[in-house]
Formats: sequence, C-alpha cells, structure tokens
Amino acid sequence: MITYIPSPTVGALHLGPLAIRGYALCILTGIVVAVWLAGRRLEHRGGKRTDALDIATWAVPFGIVGARIYHVLSSPEAYFGADGRLIDALKIWQGGLSVWGAIALGALGAWIGCRRAGVGFLDFADSAAPGIAIAQALGRWGNWFNNEVYGERTDVPWAVQIHQWDTATGSAVKDASGDPVVLGTFHPTFLYEAIFCLLLAIVLLMLDRRRAFAPGQLFALYVAGYPTFRIVLEKMRTDQATIILGQRINVWTSIAVFLLGVALYAWTGRRSRRGSAVSQGEKSLTTS
Repeated sequence: MITYIPSPTVGALHLGPLAIRGYALCILTGIVVAVWLAGRRLEHRGGKRTDALDIATWAVPFGIVGARIYHVLSSPEAYFGADGRLIDALKIWQGGLSVWGAIALGALGAWIGCRRAGVGFLDFADSAAPGIAIAQALGRWGNWFNNEVYGERTDVPWAVQIHQWDTATGSAVKDASGDPVVLGTFHPTFLYEAIFCLLLAIVLLMLDRRRAFAPGQLFALYVAGYPTFRIVLEKMRTDQATIILGQRINVWTSIAVFLLGVALYAWTGRRSRRGSAVSQGEKSLTTS
C-alpha cells in the first residue's frame, strides 16, 4: 500500500524544442479561473463580464513581473551569490513566483486597467478576491510538479515523496542505474496552502452572500486572511530563505500584509460611512 503522495519525475513535456511545463500550466489555469469568476461577480455588481478580461490584460503581466521581482530579491543568493547566475532570474518557468509581489504589482496593473475600462477599482477588487485565492490554490500544484515547497521529513500517510530535482531539465536526477533519486517523504506544505486557499475562497463567497460590505472590504478580508495561515506554513517550510531577526523574510511580510489588510478594512468602512453621511446630508438639504 502506498502511504505517501507520489510526485512526478518529469515536470515538463517536451515537444521538440517546446517544453510544456506543469508549473506554468497550473499558473495559467489559476489565472483563467480567477478571470472567469471575477467577470461573473463583476457582472452581479453592475459591470460587464468582459471588463474582467480587459483589466486582467494589465493585472496579469504586472502580477507576474512583481511575483518574480519579489522572489529574486527575497532569495538573492541563487542569482547574486557566489554561485548565482543573474540570467536565471528570467527563467520563471523553473519556479519562483511570490504571491506578495504578484498582489502588489498586480493591484497596480488592475488599477490601471480599471481606469481604462471605467470600472471602480474597489468593486473589481471585491469581485476578484475569491478567484485570486482559488488561483493560488491551483498555482500551488505547480510546486508539486517541480518537487518543491515542502516541510520537514515525515511518515504521515499524506506525506509527499520528493525527488532530487534538476530545474534546468525539469526532471528528477537519476542514479547510476537510471532510477530517479528519492530524497524522502516530507510534509506537503504546498498542499496545505492549496487547501487553505480554497477554504478562504469559500468563506469569502459565503460572507459576500450574507453581509453587505463596503466597497473594498471583501478584498481587505482576503488580504488579512491569507497571511494568517502563511505564517504557519513559513514555520514549516525547509527551503532556503533570507533570515531577518531570526525569522524567514516571508514571516515578516505576512505580518505586514495582515496589518495592511486590517487597516484597509477599517479605511474602506470609514470611507463608505462618510460617503453615506454626505449623501444623507445632500438629500436632507434637497428635501428642505
């Protein structure tokens, strides 16, 4: 009986000079689902479904660039260290996209897209929030294809088998007899995050149905909600990371993003209440 989750020994399908990588397919699938769901939700808010695609043409490229920049800056040894190669910073198909950079620059791209499409940015952000969480869940399976993002060794039934990996070829390293080299079984932190992101998306969708949030508050809940579990995952992960004051850099980033989400929730709530008060005042003046 298999008591662990097997991992692929090949993460890319080579069609002549073209390599179709599982990591890229997972990211692209997440993007498609996120844009589709954002379009449906934006339509329910009075917008046009096609606006989501127009905005995504700005948000997605900005998000990918931001995701790569954050990864490179937070793991500089692989690119700027003694044995690093700066050219590898361009090889996003080998993995290394950070959600923090994706959200930051992706939001900037979405803001530009909203301005051009005539869509309220906060309305779009609320429409997109659950889909972003689902996209993260799907994208994490790209780490499974690359045999990466795992925790300590373990023999629990849901442990993931990890092979020694050659990022250049997108496949497992083989021993002298031609068999893939197995490093062992480890906690599948990528799977834990995927499950949490799906649960977060479900919670956001349920809350949006049951409560009347101010524009921007649902997105703020996503911003504050995701890092609460990411901190736990960062404490479990064993991959190399920059350490600041004894903690992985993403722990500090998670804390900062959580506080940003709380502040955004409060600010959008006050902004909405001020707008309602002004509208009521204008209505009273008109009536009198």
